[in-house]
Parts: sequence; structure tokens; C-alpha cells
Amino acid sequence: MTETRWDAAAPAEPETAHWMRNLIICLVGSFTTIVAMTLLLPFLPLYVEELGVSDKAAIVQWSGIAYGATFFAAAFVAPLWGRLGDIHGRKLMLIRASLGMTVAISLMGMAGNVWQLVALRLFTGLAGGYASGSMVLVAAQTPKHRSAWALGTLSAGIMAGNLVGPLIGGALPPIIGIRGTFLLAGG
Repeated sequence: MTETRWDAAAPAEPETAHWMRNLIICLVGSFTTIVAMTLLLPFLPLYVEELGVSDKAAIVQWSGIAYGATFFAAAFVAPLWGRLGDIHGRKLMLIRASLGMTVAISLMGMAGNVWQLVALRLFTGLAGGYASGSMVLVAAQTPKHRSAWALGTLSAGIMAGNLVGPLIGGALPPIIGIRGTFLLAGG
């Protein structure tokens, strides 16, 4: 009995590529890291207030600074992580990013003041880069005839993380507290 391919016109895939396994790992990793990065949106102003900022205008300002710090830092180091990925390997950069973000997000739950929170958000951006790194890895390893589907699937996972993160961030703090939410997200 012969095996039927869903895409009979496509060329045979190399057995050693393992591109589908890497896509699944990158999809799950990108989804979870984006969830962890965005889950603080619903409670960030409450956390800033808990960290000692009492003026309403200052709470809004510090919340914006803390949230934006991650993406500000990431914009500067993304080319560096890309270059190091080219030199030392893309998988190694994904491991580095996931470990760095795990530490940073867990430590956010232990911040003692708003300055520490902003510093940890900066560190998250400096240490991160998982989603963009996974996009490069998947693009490089996926056979050409499957690359659009693979990158679309990965992009869907990233977008889903952006949607699910704030939903989780709205649901968890009333149950386990703000600090517990950070610890759970980092773990």
C-alpha cells in the first residue's frame, strides 16, 4: 500500500531536516513567551501603585514606561541577537532567550519599587527575542514549498499569545495575586 501525500506535487522532504518538530517547538515557545510578556497589561497600573506610586497621573506614566521598556530594549538588541544566531546557532539563541525571559519575568514578581520593575522590563527586552528568533529558524529550515504555511502558522501562534496574555493577566491576579502571576508566568 502506498502512502498518500496531501501535496502530491511537492518534492520529497529531506529526512534529516526535522523542520516540523522545530516548527511545533517554536510555535509553543513563541506563544508562551508572548503570553508571559503581555499578561501584565490588565494589572500593570495596579502593580505600579502597589510598588509605591500613588499619584494617578504618575501611575499611568510609569505603567507606560514599564510596558514600553521591553520593546524599546528589544529594538536595540535584535540585530545583535540575529548576528550571534548566525555565528553560534539559532537554536542556542532561542535557549538563551527563553532562559533570560524566564528569569526576568519571575523577578518582576519580586520588584520592590517601580525602578526595579522598569529595569526588569528593560532586561526582558535585552534578554528576549524568542519570537523573532523562532521566525528566522523556521524560515531557514522549512522546505520552500511549506515555508508560507509554516511561517503563517508561527505568526498565528504569536498573535494568539498577544490575545491570550491579557486574558490570563485579567483572570489570574484575583486568584493568585499579582506577584504570583509573575512567578507562574516565569516558571
